[in-house]
Amino acid sequence: MSIPPYAELLGICVEPGEDAPTLVMPFAMDVVGRPGFLHGGAIGGLLEMAAVAALEQALAADGGGRFKPIGLTVDYMRGGRDKPTRARGTVTRLGTRVANVEAVAWQDDADKPIAKARTNYLIVR
Repeated sequence: MSIPPYAELLGICVEPGEDAPTLVMPFAMDVVGRPGFLHGGAIGGLLEMAAVAALEQALAADGGGRFKPIGLTVDYMRGGRDKPTRARGTVTRLGTRVANVEAVAWQDDADKPIAKARTNYLIVR
């Protein structure tokens, strides 16, 4: 996966995985909202990048294609603290024209997410 400029701005790096890559965003002053907490926009950006990474991997395995987002919903569940944040996307449907992807962000425990996202993409093959 190539990192887009926005992901570079957030300091996101990729931990390759079998199902989908795990993205890691370090805590830094660039992603702070209120003191000691992540900004919601940074969390949303991380979730979007995780969804994109999962979809890129799924499309590559399915013959390729381009895509553009047509919908994104983020549910914030708990405050992101001053530590690295991880996120991973899961393609729940890969059709011929539309893909649905879910993404989850967590800090210490993947079973205790800080946010989740549902995204929809229009696919051109």
